[in-house]
Amino acid sequence: MKQLHTPTEVKNAMQQNKPAVLAWSAAWCPDCVYLKTFIDKIVADNPEFDFYMLDRDELLDLAIEQEILGIPSFTVFKDSREIGRYVSKDRKTPEQIQAFLNTCKEA
Repeated sequence: MKQLHTPTEVKNAMQQNKPAVLAWSAAWCPDCVYLKTFIDKIVADNPEFDFYMLDRDELLDLAIEQEILGIPSFTVFKDSREIGRYVSKDRKTPEQIQAFLNTCKEA
């Protein structure tokens, strides 16, 4: 999973033809740290997506623009169009994230 650091990098990822999963997190967030215990398996199980990690605090203006108010959260873009959103402040399980990605496969 590649870490994105600038709004330009994020916008380039959003414009790809291959769906881009933007995983929003922060270093201080315990639920985001928990996500790191299983995210690699989700990435490996879903090769049809490109996965990117974004630090909400580092990209705060973009997070506000994208209405990312809770973390960890996920948005999925393809060809500059949002095709999926799983945004909340709640801890997410591997099963919940996989179910979300499954809905994005159909979009």
